[in-house]
Amino acid sequence: MKKLRRAACASLLAAAVCLPAHAESFASSASSAGSASSGSVSDSINGSSNSSSGDKKKVAAGQYRVIDIAQAPGKADRMRLTLRAAESGRSNEFYLDVPNRALDGQPLVAGNLVDVRERAYGYEFANVQTQRPFFLALHDDWYSELRSNAL
Repeated sequence: MKKLRRAACASLLAAAVCLPAHAESFASSASSAGSASSGSVSDSINGSSNSSSGDKKKVAAGQYRVIDIAQAPGKADRMRLTLRAAESGRSNEFYLDVPNRALDGQPLVAGNLVDVRERAYGYEFANVQTQRPFFLALHDDWYSELRSNAL
């Protein structure tokens, strides 16, 4: 009986250790993001007309200046941030559509800096002044996996 209990405990421990690596990395990063809102990359990131990148959904990590904040076209519950690379020499600019609640408690204004960090699951957007993430743009496969496995 003792051997059976040990085997059962060992099996449970092995199962816990063998969780998918991306779920574990997301959990630790998401917990550091606090109450950040999330959305899919395809619904949240759009290249601007003067974006130098061929991939309108690809964003480079780094700091971006908020150029404009307005109501997202056709999305009453979302705000559109126009972000431009803060480094001189980089002309990367894109739009980030975030739920209105993402900016509650830490409002951004034109001129503020946003830190974009590339993560295994997508992108983390944080207000540079507070260092608190306010939005997670999840790769579409991650986002659909989370939606279908809500806890």
